[in-house]
Amino acid sequence: MTEPHEDDVPEGLTPAEVGMWQAFRIGAAYDLSVGNAVLDDPFSARVWPPERTVRAEKVALLLLDGPPALAGRVSALKLRGVHISGMLDLAGGTVGPYVELHGCRFEREVLLPETRFTTLRMVACAMPRLEAARLQTEGDLHLPRCRVERGIRLTDAQIGTDLLISQIHVGPDRRGRAVVADGMSVAQDLQADLIETDGELSLRGAKVGVSMSLRGARLRALEGRRALNAPQLTVERTLNMTDAWVSDRTAVVQEGATPPNGLASFDTPMRGTRTRPFECRGGLRLDDGRFGDAVDFHHARFVLSSERREEVSLRRIVTPELRFTCERPDEGRVVLRGAKVVTLVDQSTSWPGPGGLAMGGFVYENLVPYGHFPLTRRLEWLAAATPEFNPEPYERLAAVLRAGGEDSEAREVLLAKQRRRRETLPLAAKTWGYIQDWTVAYGYRPGRAALWMAVLWAAGTIAFARADPPPMKAGEHPQWSAALFALDLLLPVIDLGQVGQWR
Repeated sequence: MTEPHEDDVPEGLTPAEVGMWQAFRIGAAYDLSVGNAVLDDPFSARVWPPERTVRAEKVALLLLDGPPALAGRVSALKLRGVHISGMLDLAGGTVGPYVELHGCRFEREVLLPETRFTTLRMVACAMPRLEAARLQTEGDLHLPRCRVERGIRLTDAQIGTDLLISQIHVGPDRRGRAVVADGMSVAQDLQADLIETDGELSLRGAKVGVSMSLRGARLRALEGRRALNAPQLTVERTLNMTDAWVSDRTAVVQEGATPPNGLASFDTPMRGTRTRPFECRGGLRLDDGRFGDAVDFHHARFVLSSERREEVSLRRIVTPELRFTCERPDEGRVVLRGAKVVTLVDQSTSWPGPGGLAMGGFVYENLVPYGHFPLTRRLEWLAAATPEFNPEPYERLAAVLRAGGEDSEAREVLLAKQRRRRETLPLAAKTWGYIQDWTVAYGYRPGRAALWMAVLWAAGTIAFARADPPPMKAGEHPQWSAALFALDLLLPVIDLGQVGQWR
């Protein structure tokens, strides 16, 4: 056990550790970087010299049982450009001081299971693995621009305010998972813009108190895993899986981020910026999710494999608005079975073709096309979703169109339903269906029925024009009119007083 000197600095510390100790007591930043971007890069293979190294056990000693702050100061651990040797193990501990590490390297994995922090920020740090199951923070947990080789575990973690992991790069663990955050609770925003994961991002049963953003993220699944596995995810406001503005020097997104290490926001993109879409290489699962405002897939890109039966699975999600304006997946399926949406915003070029869409029991109340979406393409959308005839999607679309005042389009949808149904009938019924379609279009085109009525009226008038039938009662009959007699025969309800007067 180290004994303190008279100045409260323990014996056995290296010069770098003495400087860290003294900076901790006054809450000052301890910077061991050399001011050279190449030499200070924590992700390079270049070895940092010993004078930039502190031992993980001394960092743990400061955080769990550190000296009191000097008079008029607040203790805090703020390290920049520091190499931390050994394993940083704070499992089960309570860390009171503010912690911020910037551009640091960890020699071994960081162990934070069941640890309690006020606020923890690790920015642009390199570490083999972060183990933080059941971590608790009163404030933020920030990990922007970090690189983690063998995965992050945040199972059942409780984040007091925001979780910021934007621009993080995470590799897989032994089971092919990059980030495991099942059951995690975030009180405010979860910002994961421009992240890159090699392995599954698992958020099963996670809860986000405000919004969740994955703008410009690149999620790549490994064999036997999904790229995003988040059944029963709850987001109180919007889940964004859209594009983001990026540049060679910095990255910006379309909404503000949490300071001080969030991403900037610009109304007009800077010169040299470009958009990067949300990209999902592998299956995406949001089954049974609840989203308070919207789920937005604007300009998203899905690279799926039909051979591996990969899907964009939105089974039974509930949200006021679904914005499905992504790129059309070339393979795989989009599944909306049992989903409940108030407003569906979509475009004709986003939906997959026949066999690539399943939406039995999909309920929506309003349709807002993004761009040109003619009724013919909408009927193709229904046909793609029903390789085997199912009347429910047709009836749902017709009801939505009728509620929006599009009665003529609603009739066309119901006519298309009858034509699809006809193909499933036996020959006799199919023949009768063709006759109904050719004559009156199953009753959904009343103008055609009026035309047939006019033709029959004219034919009847001509047929009866030369007739001179005797009256039923002499002296009590109207004047003979072939046109009125023919019309009285055709009209099923109205009585023109002709049929009963003549033999």
